[in-house]
Amino acid sequence: MRTARTATVTRDTGETSIQVALDLDGSGQATVETGVGMLDHMLHQLARHGAFDLTVQAAGDLHVDAHHTSEDVAIALGRALNDALGDRAGIARFADRTVPLDEALIHVALDLSGRPYARIDLDFPAPMIGELPSSMAKHILETIAYEARCALHVRQLAGDNEHHIIEATFKALARCLRDATRIVEESGAPSTKGTLT
Repeated sequence: MRTARTATVTRDTGETSIQVALDLDGSGQATVETGVGMLDHMLHQLARHGAFDLTVQAAGDLHVDAHHTSEDVAIALGRALNDALGDRAGIARFADRTVPLDEALIHVALDLSGRPYARIDLDFPAPMIGELPSSMAKHILETIAYEARCALHVRQLAGDNEHHIIEATFKALARCLRDATRIVEESGAPSTKGTLT
């Protein structure tokens, strides 16, 4: 019998206090409170379209700006993904999705390789997306990739609206995670090395 693919990560610093709980085999339910509305919205997209259950509670120094809270949520989420995957045995490993949202079109490719890498090519027309600085979107994605130990490529094929661009990105990432984390009918790690850890 396969063990539960769940993880709980707590990150407490002088700037933030973060708790993340993740169930890769959930039903798309999310309870998210970060204090950054756009980040909450993106995390809901991630859970819903990734079909996993996600709880995020964050308290941070939002009187400074959204940077530390967003960064530390991404660190905790990436670590939770890595922990929930365990030895990664039997997973599909690879996925890619292209997702439109009105004029925006985003392509995401993902390899749950155990090796961190991120190439994020996004071009936001405005400096802010709600309360979230546009520059943080790239940093959040890079941080998730490095902490989850995966290779992540994001390409913007079209888009003029910053909300549509970031939302299509998170929906595409969610669908990739849904595909790549699924258990397929093969034994061991999907690698000629015999391991993804």
